[in-house]
Amino acid sequence: MSDDMSRTPGTGGPIPPQPPPAGCYAPTPQPPRRRSLIWVIPVVLGGLVFLTLIMVGIGMLFRGLPGFGGISEYGSHIALIRVEGIITAGKSGSGLFSGSYCGSEDVIEQLERARKNDDVKAIVLRMDSPGGSPAGSEEVYNEIMRVRRGGKIVYTSMADVAASGGYYIACASDRIYADSSTLTGSIGVIWDITDMSGLYRKIGFNPQVIKSGKFKDIGSPNRPLTPEERALLQNIVMETYEQFVKAVAEGRHLPVADVRKIADGRVLTGSQAIKVKLVDRIGGMKETVRAAARAGGIKGEPKVVEYRRHRSIYDILGSETEGAASEAERAIGKQLIDRLLDGRGSGSGLR
Repeated sequence: MSDDMSRTPGTGGPIPPQPPPAGCYAPTPQPPRRRSLIWVIPVVLGGLVFLTLIMVGIGMLFRGLPGFGGISEYGSHIALIRVEGIITAGKSGSGLFSGSYCGSEDVIEQLERARKNDDVKAIVLRMDSPGGSPAGSEEVYNEIMRVRRGGKIVYTSMADVAASGGYYIACASDRIYADSSTLTGSIGVIWDITDMSGLYRKIGFNPQVIKSGKFKDIGSPNRPLTPEERALLQNIVMETYEQFVKAVAEGRHLPVADVRKIADGRVLTGSQAIKVKLVDRIGGMKETVRAAARAGGIKGEPKVVEYRRHRSIYDILGSETEGAASEAERAIGKQLIDRLLDGRGSGSGLR
């Protein structure tokens, strides 16, 4: 339509809207309708049910994991506590080059739980450790003695190795079982110090030390020990050694003189250890559990509950991350060692 036709004749203004023809109905505009929110209720309820099922499933899964009580600690049973790896004072864990290590705090916590539980009729320690920290071994030894004074029976089952600090702990128990090929004994103390001063001179490495006293850098790899330092460390070693010998004599009800005869660091098999009264019987863990059950008054096949440190969901989720990081560290460490030894990367080594 042209501009002339869209204007009122004679006025030049726009044409006004025409009314509807007679007989036609113009509907009245309706306000917008509100949507119903009733559908939200079943969705919310369904979501809550779904989350509940997930939580129940996670709970059932965690019950089967170590530290979450896969087997009930109620009812007469034998408490099984493992001492595996290098013994240290503190918490258990693992390292890049050290492997797994057993923390005295975790073992003591498990022993305390077993001591306070009236349903525990006896405790079996499964020992597989070459030793480690004198302080950590002493702490566990003292806790076992406390458990025994409280009336609980403690037996030890030796696996592959139960030597040095491992035997220190084992000798606190009422009876010791070992396989004939178990390596045990090694009663003694060692302090290993490396003198790197000759290598440092060859490579031109010249460290400088500022110290407050003459013994502050004792054991430093930068220099050899002085006679005075050697005497000082020897006194510490012998004091710890005497404590070790006394603990074995007390735990095994042997004269100190008899213990001293074999406390020269020698390693013994299980069969040899019986002859010198460091071990009571030859037998594996099953024999140890059955003997402990009989001593604790349990008839028939005993129920065995493995005690481990209490763990939370955070521990489980965190352990996955730690495990992945540990694997990465080991892979990096292997490549580094290969390069240092041969210089040609992975697959190389000493030849």
